[in-house]
Amino acid sequence: MDRKLTLASLCLLPLASFATLAEEAIEEVKEKPEFTASTELGFLYTTGNTKSADIKAGFNLTHEKDKWRSMVAFNILAKKLEEEDSNGEKEFVTTDNKWDILTQTNYTIGEADKNYLYGNLAYEQDKFSGFESQSSFSAGWGRHWYETKTSSFFADIGPGVKYDVTRATEAESSTSSSSFIIQAQALYKHKFNDYVEFKQYLVAKQATESGENSVYKSETSVTAQLIDALQLKFALRIDYDTEVEPEFESTNTETSMTLIYNF
Repeated sequence: MDRKLTLASLCLLPLASFATLAEEAIEEVKEKPEFTASTELGFLYTTGNTKSADIKAGFNLTHEKDKWRSMVAFNILAKKLEEEDSNGEKEFVTTDNKWDILTQTNYTIGEADKNYLYGNLAYEQDKFSGFESQSSFSAGWGRHWYETKTSSFFADIGPGVKYDVTRATEAESSTSSSSFIIQAQALYKHKFNDYVEFKQYLVAKQATESGENSVYKSETSVTAQLIDALQLKFALRIDYDTEVEPEFESTNTETSMTLIYNF
């Protein structure tokens, strides 16, 4: 009887090992899906050219396969602005007035998979800034400079072109201009634990000629996981334009608290 049990156990060992390997393979596939997506919704308080209490929504999609990695990020603001009526009393008026889209594709090069070539395209419309629209394209080289289980840092740089359309004022009509730029951007991530993550994103679009508008953006955020697919995000965004009309401010800030759902 003991011999039969021993023989049966030996026969089952390969099956158990195979089952364990299969489970590990399934977990690995789950950890690195080809497509990932998330939606974002929350409250936003804005200072600068406008004073408002707003609703912020966004959508992010990432595709990663072999040496290719592509991402698309779309954001829109539904603003409730403070305005004066005919009697001089202030009231909030709701209007959709700002949206932007950003896309970037990376192609990994080199044996260590640390370097990559990239193409980056961005477009923004903001009714209450000094520009009706701003768009840019750049391409260049980037590198994953630092990466551990808890932290990572990447940065890229390359030449590009920027196209701005200014907003018409009482004194000036709308004008458009294009300029060559050097674009540099960086992203730092750090996980304090399995539930809390810090991110710092920076991008600079430096015009090559004096007197042309240069753009600098920063977003600092802390994300806390509530449940498996739901996160709470606190963020501070700062946008700065070097050349604006006197009626507008150079710096705009956004302080937001949003909920993120991951697919």
